[in-house]
Amino acid sequence: MTSLAADQESILYVRTVEIPDIPNLLALLPADGGLAWINGLATNQMGIVGWGEVTRSSFHGPERFSRAQRWWSQQCATSKGDEPIAFASFAFDKDPGNSVLVIPEVAIIRNQTGTRLTITSDVAISDAQLAGVLSDINRPRVVSQGLNNVTWLPGSRPVSEWQAAVDSAVARINAGELDKVVLARDIVAQLDEPIHIGALLIRLNESFPECWTFCVDGLVGATPELLIRRDGEHVTSRVLAGTMRRSRDTDRDGQLAAELLDSDKDQEEHVYAVESVAAALATHCTDLNVPERPFILRLANVQHLATDVTGELVDAAPALALAASLHPTAAVCGTPTERATHVIKELEGMDRGRYSAPVGWLAANGNGEFGIALRCALVETDDRKTLRLFAGCGIVAGSTGESEVAESQAKFAAMKSALE
Repeated sequence: MTSLAADQESILYVRTVEIPDIPNLLALLPADGGLAWINGLATNQMGIVGWGEVTRSSFHGPERFSRAQRWWSQQCATSKGDEPIAFASFAFDKDPGNSVLVIPEVAIIRNQTGTRLTITSDVAISDAQLAGVLSDINRPRVVSQGLNNVTWLPGSRPVSEWQAAVDSAVARINAGELDKVVLARDIVAQLDEPIHIGALLIRLNESFPECWTFCVDGLVGATPELLIRRDGEHVTSRVLAGTMRRSRDTDRDGQLAAELLDSDKDQEEHVYAVESVAAALATHCTDLNVPERPFILRLANVQHLATDVTGELVDAAPALALAASLHPTAAVCGTPTERATHVIKELEGMDRGRYSAPVGWLAANGNGEFGIALRCALVETDDRKTLRLFAGCGIVAGSTGESEVAESQAKFAAMKSALE
């Protein structure tokens, strides 16, 4: 199949069939990664994987979400047969950075109701074509890649400069300019051999089963934060803010969790994040449930304060519109939003691209899931030997540059351990 230009008038033909269960969806993905979204709220790799590309479209600017929704609605309205699905990854800011929607040729969806194969094409899908895809899916696969020889290079700025930027942000917070700001930094991984992105995704999913494992247009990671899930009228958002290291000693690990729950600094950071999500969802939902206290979400390398916010839609807002309403949350930007965005541009010293922005999938009926692209890396070169890793920290009045550097290093560990 040929990929259709975004502005080309086209009709998509979609065919969906039930297939036998495939427990390891990620093992189907090629070396270049394909497309993936594996659910962190389920077990045994519930989610969607895809490969090939029937069509895509890119969007930028302040109207990137609404333009993406219009394009997607048009694709769905003109499609023939069953309903298409798409993967999406958005830029953090209106400028610079491109956002993208991709409709794959082949997608496999696995959930509690079963496993389905969806084929999308620019021509009618024959039985022979369906049989060929089924045969390809069922062929034996061995996905393995030994540990990489990785050279770690500095990111957009030296660590000392970023630490000074954190201290500057704290001073501005203490002066009353804003309440919270999130500052991110990056590092670069240079590999001797091309990374097998499918194998990388498997390692991430095995190490962080509580996270949403994703790959869209070269952005790959395992995020612990669910921006929005829309399932009919029911919506869910998992908010994370406040981080503590883990310990291999069980008693000490419990003490660290208790310290996190008792930390005024981390509780303050978390409250800002929860309030921003609740305020955005309140315009779309009734029966909004916002727990009074967070719980501890334990990952392999760190533990977070977490709150699951749920509600019932009172309008017909699709998942993409909900993501647009929520982004950027205080968990990745700060409070107040406009002021925090300005401070990020002044102090951060890098282009986030699609880091800390919505990433996920969407269905024709308005359902979908978007995580926040955290604990991730961007494959920067076609030879798949250079990856750019990101980590961000929430800065409030009690923050220090030294402690935030340590927190960022702990957050880098998720991708670093999967690469090395």
